[in-house]
Amino acid sequence: MHKSSTAKNLSSVNIGTIINISLGWLMVLALVLGWWAISNNISDLVMPGPMMVANSLFDFFSDPILLDDIFISTSRVIGSVIVSVLLGLALAIIPIHFPVTDIIVHERVKPFLNSFPSVGWAILAVIWFGSSNFSVMFVQVAILTPFCLVNIAEGFRELDKEIIEMARSFTRNGFRIFFKITLPMLLPYIVAATRIAYGVCWKIALVSELFGAESGIGVVMLKAQTTANASMVFASCFAIVVIFMLGEKLIINPLAKLTTQK
Repeated sequence: MHKSSTAKNLSSVNIGTIINISLGWLMVLALVLGWWAISNNISDLVMPGPMMVANSLFDFFSDPILLDDIFISTSRVIGSVIVSVLLGLALAIIPIHFPVTDIIVHERVKPFLNSFPSVGWAILAVIWFGSSNFSVMFVQVAILTPFCLVNIAEGFRELDKEIIEMARSFTRNGFRIFFKITLPMLLPYIVAATRIAYGVCWKIALVSELFGAESGIGVVMLKAQTTANASMVFASCFAIVVIFMLGEKLIINPLAKLTTQK
């Protein structure tokens, strides 16, 4: 009896999953057909069709020069996310060990970074550092750091204080307590901060590259815009979607699974 009910539950779950996947693909198909119908009545300079964009997207991932731009943008994003998470972690740790800095970090630094305009950072980066990789990463890190700080600081607030106190009864070595006890409990919040930072970074990557870079997907899009190549503009956007989804599936999701297993 128990086995039959379990089998029924599994079959219902499988059917539900199949239905959800089918509905998702049907929605995508409907959107593509709608796009195709609209593009038939509009100039390709304004609304290129799905096939034209698909050809441009294929060129994006087959042309060595464009692949180099993809690699450069992806490297900047990954580097910026890592630096932002580390900065957010450092800023979250400071008030824990030095309570007098709590107001400075959470009531001065965090609101300032959260409210400062993204375009303002981009313009200042070009003025200060010129067009370079550092300029692009500076903009991205400045925008991402408050997101990481908020998530990781919340993680510190949610930590089980009793476990940390128990650890202190065994050792007074702060570094050992942090790496053996605090950091493992904090990992889900760090992964959540990484996930948010990764998504936001791809959203702002083009803006930062338009202002302060000589290479990258943003520069490809700018060149396409100046030559009225709408299909390449669409392809640039879809290339970012593809890269983002690959990064989430291959890096972010496995990290999240590791933290949940622990």
